[in-house]
Amino acid sequence: MLAKADPVAVEAGPERTCIVTRTKASPDDMIRFVVGPGGVVVPDIRRKLPGRGVWVTARADRVAEAVKRRAFARGFKAKVAASEFLAGEIEELLTQDCLQSLSIANKAGQVVAGFGKVEEAIDKGAIAGLIQAAECGADGARKVGQCLRRRFGSETARPRIELFPSHQLDLALGRTNVIHAALIAGSASEAFLVRCRRLSLYRSAPAQAPTPDCPPGSEEDLN
Repeated sequence: MLAKADPVAVEAGPERTCIVTRTKASPDDMIRFVVGPGGVVVPDIRRKLPGRGVWVTARADRVAEAVKRRAFARGFKAKVAASEFLAGEIEELLTQDCLQSLSIANKAGQVVAGFGKVEEAIDKGAIAGLIQAAECGADGARKVGQCLRRRFGSETARPRIELFPSHQLDLALGRTNVIHAALIAGSASEAFLVRCRRLSLYRSAPAQAPTPDCPPGSEEDLN
């Protein structure tokens, strides 16, 4: 007897089409939206909410463009309401998702904080990435880079996360004045890095020519 397929896993397989740009991409690089109570557009960052969905490239400027151009109404083929602050609300959701993931990694023993412990972790080599508070000074960043170069031969040998101010790292890790932290290799650390990549993508907004108005989305992209 065949096991039932996980609906979330099935949904994450094919590429999806952005209702703003009409370009196709992996679901990992897009945000899914569904219609909630009262016809309100609801972001589904975990891709678990039931109902028909539409997709937007995971960048704040694309979400703002979708709201401005009323692309959600075209995508859902229905009258829906999208908050004018939707782009900012999604950034907050993605940020909290990252910090919750960091907290889980910390509880799993896969995070060390403090420059001395970070330096020791780098020397041991079993690190998945590094975290630096947004307000980290140039001298601190330079010293971490020296540690990486000494151990791995390159300052870019491991990803460096610089997305969060110290006070957010403090709350996630249950410590005070966190400026430097290291991720010990493990599944929880990898999950955190995946979420950080998505948040970084969402905050990026390279200069591009205006996107032309696009025709209504096809039924194949509503899922």
